[in-house]
Amino acid sequence: MNVENIQSQMKKGVLEFCILTIIDRGEVYPADIVEELKTKGMPVLEGTLYPLLTRLKKAGYLDYRWVESTGGPPRKYFSMNAEGKKFYKALETTWGELAAAVKRITK
Repeated sequence: MNVENIQSQMKKGVLEFCILTIIDRGEVYPADIVEELKTKGMPVLEGTLYPLLTRLKKAGYLDYRWVESTGGPPRKYFSMNAEGKKFYKALETTWGELAAAVKRITK
């Protein structure tokens, strides 16, 4: 077994939840999501983030709006809609239960 593969799978398993946690706080630009993840110790490439945001948008959980930029092309800002908030709350419950169980097991 390759430890790097397992570490990667663990990260992928929580990445969507972490991204939704950031978006749940309010409308956000993808580069800001990348920056927050990086500063909190979970670096991710924009090439990983954009497909995930597109998938969440197509699933009906996210909305976006275009904002004109003074220094370049318009920017797409994402926010969570009502369906996304329900989806996020379900993930939040699951995460709480899973984290608590792992903590009990690893103590």
